[in-house]
Amino acid sequence: MKPPNVLAARLLARRVAWLLIALCTIAFPTLSYADAGPLDLTLSLAGITCVAIFILAYALVMSEELIHMRKSKPVLVAAGLIWAIVAWVYVQAGMPEVSEIAFRETLLEYTELLLFLLVAMTYINAMEERRTFDALRAWLVRKGFSYRSLFWITGFLAFGISAIANNMTTAMLMCAVVLKVAEGDKKFIGLCCVNVVVASNAGGAFSPFGDITTLMVWQAGQVPFSGFFVLLLPAIVNFMVPAVIMNFFIVNRQPAALTETVWLKRGARRIIVLFLITVAISVLCHSVLHLPPAMGMMFGLGLLQFFGYYLRRSLPRSLERKRERYSRRGDWKKLEQLGSVVPFDIFSRIARSEWDTLLFFYGVVLCVGGLGFMGYLSLLSETLYGGWNPVWANVVLGLISAVVDNIPVMFAVLSMAPDMSEGNWLLITLTAGVGGSLLSMGSAAGVALMGQARGIYTFMVHLRWVPAILLGYAASIATHLLINASLF
Repeated sequence: MKPPNVLAARLLARRVAWLLIALCTIAFPTLSYADAGPLDLTLSLAGITCVAIFILAYALVMSEELIHMRKSKPVLVAAGLIWAIVAWVYVQAGMPEVSEIAFRETLLEYTELLLFLLVAMTYINAMEERRTFDALRAWLVRKGFSYRSLFWITGFLAFGISAIANNMTTAMLMCAVVLKVAEGDKKFIGLCCVNVVVASNAGGAFSPFGDITTLMVWQAGQVPFSGFFVLLLPAIVNFMVPAVIMNFFIVNRQPAALTETVWLKRGARRIIVLFLITVAISVLCHSVLHLPPAMGMMFGLGLLQFFGYYLRRSLPRSLERKRERYSRRGDWKKLEQLGSVVPFDIFSRIARSEWDTLLFFYGVVLCVGGLGFMGYLSLLSETLYGGWNPVWANVVLGLISAVVDNIPVMFAVLSMAPDMSEGNWLLITLTAGVGGSLLSMGSAAGVALMGQARGIYTFMVHLRWVPAILLGYAASIATHLLINASLF
């Protein structure tokens, strides 16, 4: 029998470890596909040191707006330190190959997702460069919709577009429309921004390509591609409930229609078609060939590169034909615009990807990959999903995503790999996707709009509508539990 002082010391150490785990999980849970290693390091000095390093790194991430340090920097350093400590422990134990294999497994999972996201971002940037989104914005501005119509149109467009494009790009596009049409009406702009954030987050929850969280659940094989579409109605409910409430607070006015004409650049429509083809190929790769979706996306990137080559080679002939046509018409405005045409460059589109986000994602994945290998996530999974009903655990994790980005929350669940029904996997997909709408800082869309509509859409403006958004959150969960009860 152990002496009382030894038992007390071990109990204290266990409580300290649990406290660090809880802080880590609430602050920034994330991905780790590497299983717990043969050495249980959860109560060791090395393990507690690594958790402390991760918490410190996350504190710096949360202070990004204050210290003006990009969020990728602290997590990249933390990832290196954590895996160095893990590797040193295993070298001392005479098992260096074990930690090496675990690191490679975690890195492989990140690489597959990186390639997928990189291609998706490149296509979105290419469509933006070809002025696809500018043309949509100009069309909305020219129509002269009433405030109430604009509120609903931007909301529904944000919901629909975010199913295939990232929610941040979608939200910024809709915000640009509102800022242009309702210039000076701060109350209406703030209201629309809240609506757009909720709609864009909800729209990404029912599509495998709508959000990184849904992409990860699909790529992990927890839900088939077509399985996500049963979340369409709950996602609509999540968007509609707060929108209907906010609708009663709109002072309906009829702003004057603004004149703004945007011409699509050459190849814009064909790039949209290529993107849809790429998505289809990626789905077939995963569902028919059982290959990672990233392979299909990289194939699609090759198609875009070939098309970019065609656009560059045929540009002189195209410009000459347009000069002749515009000269005959006497359209001097378009002739003047031809002088500013530059060749399409695929690598400039790749360079414009959100590299800080991708590198931040790498750091977070590798950080908790190391913590998971030490045994922390197994311990957490046993407590969270072993002691709680999975439905309540998933609902609470969705609320946590209002403070923590939904991507790390979803990755934490995938890392734990709890034994859940398809209905519960869909539930955590829904709650993690829409839970970030509760606060303006809870999603990339909200953070982006706080910068775009600075001083108009603020944390406090969003906070006023939290009761309505929370009602939509609860209603969407109830809808899912009711209509998809057979999946639980």
